Amino acid sequence: MASNDPADFNARLDAIISSLNALRQGQDQLASQVDGINGRVNTLAGVKQVKDGIAQDVPASSPRVTARGWHSRESVSSTDGIGRDINDEAQSASPPPRKASTTSKIILTSYPGQAGIDPLPMEWGASDPEKRGPVVVSRGGTSIRRRNAIGAHGGSYSIYYALAVASDQVPTDHRPDFTNTEPAANIGPFKTWSDPKKIVAMDPYGHLAPWLFKDIIKSEDIDIRPTIAVTRAHMKIPELEDSVRKGRLVPDGKICISESGELNVTKFAVEPVWYLPGVAERFGISEATLRRSLFENTGGSYPELITRNDIKLFMPPIGGLTVYCFGDPAKMSDPNVKLALRVHDECNGSDVFGSDICTCRPYLIFGIEEAVKEAQRGGSGVVIYFRKEGRALGEVTKYLVYNARKRGSDKASEYFKRTENIAGVKDMRFQALMPDILHWLGITKIDRMLSMSDMKHDAIVDQGIPIHERVPIPDEMIPEDSRVEIDAKIHAGYFTTGKVMTLQELEAVQGRAWEDVDH
Repeated sequence: MASNDPADFNARLDAIISSLNALRQGQDQLASQVDGINGRVNTLAGVKQVKDGIAQDVPASSPRVTARGWHSRESVSSTDGIGRDINDEAQSASPPPRKASTTSKIILTSYPGQAGIDPLPMEWGASDPEKRGPVVVSRGGTSIRRRNAIGAHGGSYSIYYALAVASDQVPTDHRPDFTNTEPAANIGPFKTWSDPKKIVAMDPYGHLAPWLFKDIIKSEDIDIRPTIAVTRAHMKIPELEDSVRKGRLVPDGKICISESGELNVTKFAVEPVWYLPGVAERFGISEATLRRSLFENTGGSYPELITRNDIKLFMPPIGGLTVYCFGDPAKMSDPNVKLALRVHDECNGSDVFGSDICTCRPYLIFGIEEAVKEAQRGGSGVVIYFRKEGRALGEVTKYLVYNARKRGSDKASEYFKRTENIAGVKDMRFQALMPDILHWLGITKIDRMLSMSDMKHDAIVDQGIPIHERVPIPDEMIPEDSRVEIDAKIHAGYFTTGKVMTLQELEAVQGRAWEDVDH
């Protein structure tokens, strides 16, 4: 007969709990050991594949030991080409406290034809979106087996997402709620969207992805996200208030809506999506050369560039672009109205903080002003802002160049040499991919190109878009200390309606020293 003594009852309960704990620890230890075996088997298989040839397909099945016991939220070990258990070196048999937010394996790469790998079809350039297929790059949940793109959403910001996941700020199974996020303006479709030679650096259906492919999202539980977002906003820039005050801009209540120069604008944010065969062709290189260079010069960050030649899409960790459209967005593609366009590459020091060593912010302001005036005349005005800081060399390199210039003679005749000495090249913006956004917007001609750049002009014209007029920055808007830059660029091929200096004359164009506050 069972005892009713509370002390005896507690003793029996403690014994049961102790037995259960011992059993759980035994299971955890067994699971850890089996995972270790799996990791070693996978590693040996990976080594054999490397010896046999890295591009060889993985066999349909490989030795696998199935374990019972503690595991993470999901197992993706069937897609683990050359993985290892992240707990192999753990001293404790108990699971690590944060393991619930990650998979049980680190997946270093995958291979075509590997068991469990079944990428969604991607027919780049197909006119029917369903035939073309969605861009799938997520590695979470069921999406990892259906990926048809390498990389990650968010460009360079994908690293911050990784930090958010690692610190448990974002759950790994989070799915965006796209309620009320539809584009704020209609765009396209245009014939160029289905021309695989016209658009190779962005997804033409990226603004509609969650809605075009909602059936796939629902039926297959695939994570499909937009790579383009379209919104409307107001814009206020101090210089535009001065433009209104001086009569260059006139408020109309529609585009320029106030005496302060406040503007109505439609904005398009675009993340890069590269169709690797098309990008390679645009640069005149082979796809294999492109893949290898991208792999090796990103520290080996994307091994699937080498092992997954069946995947043709890459979402690179770089900045995207933003389109600022003034007036009716439909007019951008209307051949019967005039279009004024400025293509601007990011310059944080000038665009945001007003540095006067270059013409970037003044030219940007001039471009916005001219775009607004064209829209007010019944045409279309567009400014496209690319994240290519410091000629895509970055601010650190740019500031090193500034130091070399200011500690030297800072002559226009030596302007590009300073950059080449440090970076090995004078410009890495590579405008070959820039015209894709023009094709996506349906732009077929440019009436007024608000740029002096020969590289931008040539890239656009080479893509079959004529430019009728090129408009240089007015002399009165050029800061004194930026004469070194602008005169050197004009000598090198920038468009001008004025004088092109000789090399001897460039010797006399010199910037001010750091301590020189008088121009």
